[in-house]
Amino acid sequence: MSNDLRQLVIIFSVLAGAIFTSAMLIWLERRLLALWQDRYGPNRVGPWGLFQVIADMIKILWKEDWIPPFAEKRIFVIAPAIIVATALLSFAIVPFAPGISVVDPDVGLLLILALSSLSVYSTTLAGWSSGSKYPLLGGLRAAAQMISYEVFMGLSLMGVVILAGSFNLTKIVEAQENLWFCIPQFPGFMAFFIAGLAETRRLPFDLPEAENELVAGYHSEYSGMKFGMFFVGEYLGVTLISALMVVFFFGGWKGPWLPPLLWFFIKTFVFICSFILVRAALPRPRYDQLMALAWKVMLPLTLANLLITGGIVLAARG
Repeated sequence: MSNDLRQLVIIFSVLAGAIFTSAMLIWLERRLLALWQDRYGPNRVGPWGLFQVIADMIKILWKEDWIPPFAEKRIFVIAPAIIVATALLSFAIVPFAPGISVVDPDVGLLLILALSSLSVYSTTLAGWSSGSKYPLLGGLRAAAQMISYEVFMGLSLMGVVILAGSFNLTKIVEAQENLWFCIPQFPGFMAFFIAGLAETRRLPFDLPEAENELVAGYHSEYSGMKFGMFFVGEYLGVTLISALMVVFFFGGWKGPWLPPLLWFFIKTFVFICSFILVRAALPRPRYDQLMALAWKVMLPLTLANLLITGGIVLAARG
């Protein structure tokens, strides 16, 4: 197989795999929530309710794609696509196994953080362009929450960069040959996991769309496929954050016996399930508690982790 053909196969596989996984996560989340909360999940449409995803997709496609007359129409239409586009572009940087990635830039970690920052525009523009007070409040909450948690999301990874000596994701994985970074960088891992929950607006950090306060937040006025794109973007985000935790803290594709690609998928699946378990187990905090956690707890924790890691590395070299 020529290099160009191989690269096309990788690109198609990454895009198709990310979209298929995000669709199946709808079914997986319902089944696991039902298991953990001792109730029935999808079990009517197809074996084990597997065809429920197809039924949901058909329903969304046939719903009226309505645009409010008071909305800023162009921005209203573009906003849902931004979150999907930024997530899919981020998958292009993830190394799934040796030699299996769309691109492998030397500043891959910085590109991941930059694309994460761009996804803020999706929720903010959706809330503003809807021309309604509840979406606007949801968009403002999303902007404040995501910008705040991006600060220590980046800081939580600086210890990984110091230990690996590179921003390249493949080199970060290779630096974990003898010891996964989840052990020396456990505070950084916990900070990154909490930031990932906030970045994807997952429970308990789903305050931008808190239904008991804001109806549905920034996507209150959306319907049809545009409404579905927000959910596709959310599940793409969950998959992406889970894959990044594997790359940064759990040795990427490294593991005994099994093929490297299979190891990567198994680890990612475990973290996806942990996102769902957090939703099943934890209540939603108040918004002021959410912001206080970011600036009063997580920011000092990540700064202390960065300072200690840098000091230890300098002392070891010294």
